[in-house]
Amino acid sequence: MFAQLKSKFLELFLNPVFLACVFSWFCAQFIKTIINLCLRRIHSVGELFECLIWKTGGFPSSHTSLVTSLCTCIGFRNGVGSDIFMLSACLMMITIRDALGVRRANGIHAVKLNEIGKELNDKQVLNYKPIKAVLGHNPMEVVFGAILGFFIGLAFSTL
Repeated sequence: MFAQLKSKFLELFLNPVFLACVFSWFCAQFIKTIINLCLRRIHSVGELFECLIWKTGGFPSSHTSLVTSLCTCIGFRNGVGSDIFMLSACLMMITIRDALGVRRANGIHAVKLNEIGKELNDKQVLNYKPIKAVLGHNPMEVVFGAILGFFIGLAFSTL
């Protein structure tokens, strides 16, 4: 039982599609972290690890990079006419649409709410605690995430 579970676990972590996805996500997060270090936006080791592992938004889009590498690998392995490729392409389109539209709009709304809340705090009308404002991605961040994901997926599919 344990040997079979270990075998399945290794099968997952040695799968080139899975490795391409994880590697593309990590590369995007690493680039994002280097940029934030250069721009002096990181002030502690905790912020460094948060940016490297968890931070959303910024350049390049790690979500877009991951789904683009997934789509690229599946296209190479199963063909662009396969049902699984179509599924991955739809997932990619939803993720990119979400990064550019829904998450961006939510972030803009959060910024405005924080501005209104600050005014109400200043006038002592309301005790407002600011909410986290993640602005999603602009088109260039998504384009570079897609390019990064495509080339990483291509590398994992052909090497």
